[in-house]
Amino acid sequence: MSQRNDTEDEMKRIAKIIYDQISQGEIPELGMKARIRENIVLDPLLGVWKYGDQEVRRNAKKMDGAQFMARMLYSIQFITEMLKESKSSTLREMYYISEGWKDYKFHAQEESNLLVEDMEVMTTLMREDFHLRPEENGASIIGNITLEEKNRKGEFKRINCRDDVGDSGYTIPYNVEEEKLHLISHDADMIVAMETGGMFDRLVENRFDEDSRAILVHLKGQPARSTRRLLKRMNQEMGIPVYVFTDGDPWSFRIFASIAYGAIKTAHISDWLAVPTAEFLGITATDILQYDLPTDSLTDQDISALNAELQDPRFMTEFWKNEIETMLKIGKKAEQQALAKYGLNFVTDTYLPDKLNMRY
Repeated sequence: MSQRNDTEDEMKRIAKIIYDQISQGEIPELGMKARIRENIVLDPLLGVWKYGDQEVRRNAKKMDGAQFMARMLYSIQFITEMLKESKSSTLREMYYISEGWKDYKFHAQEESNLLVEDMEVMTTLMREDFHLRPEENGASIIGNITLEEKNRKGEFKRINCRDDVGDSGYTIPYNVEEEKLHLISHDADMIVAMETGGMFDRLVENRFDEDSRAILVHLKGQPARSTRRLLKRMNQEMGIPVYVFTDGDPWSFRIFASIAYGAIKTAHISDWLAVPTAEFLGITATDILQYDLPTDSLTDQDISALNAELQDPRFMTEFWKNEIETMLKIGKKAEQQALAKYGLNFVTDTYLPDKLNMRY
């Protein structure tokens, strides 16, 4: 059965649940996994954090519940029409489409985004299966890996992400599944995924991809799902280890956690997105002290986030406990670019090789 048919069947299944309950004179009700931190558990087989057994129930007893059901049905109709017409839309477009739903339109895009996430949890599908895509583009790749991407004519075009691209690299499309993107071959020993564009440009200019046989990925901050999915595919299908190079602050630690273990909002698809073998190369509190890096003081928000991470199941290891507690003790954070204190080549000649040698 095609993925389109699978998606259509799931749309019909949800609609039928609501229809059958109303036909039997019952108040319609839907259940789904609770998307809260307290319901995140480690899947020992997959090595990623997923939703546990806690559930929430949504019903139409009150006006907000009735609006939820109506919006769900309108969304199902919209998605089904796109599937039949082989169209797609952005999440933003779906929000504006709802203007035609009169009393049941979304009042903010956050409402429509959350409903799509609810539908993912209920169906175990991804928004890409609904033909919904984010507004932003994926990240960029430079390195000796060859892909085939389907173009608008339905033809697969072969691209080497080092020889066939400019300095900005190959831009990851929103859909990186097999029907859109084929992974052909590579000649690399590692993937280095980095948080900032400035550091990506530095490594490209210093030819770190060539000298260290690395595939470089610009995460663009908190990475898009397509970026995380492609990292997962390259790691799983090609066996390329993933290293994550970020700033040294609590928000950057969460970038790593989302790549390695999954994020709370996407815990229902962590097995599709997370790379549990990914390793952290980013700036740590130990690095700040060891290299005497330029720093900024932690803000109240930073301190609150670090304390929250001490309770986050994704950070409950000896390494993270020590680094987070040390950062709280010194009260400092540092950016990747702080390594430039020792020159523009320090990061590629010394810092990254030293950290990587500790892991080989």
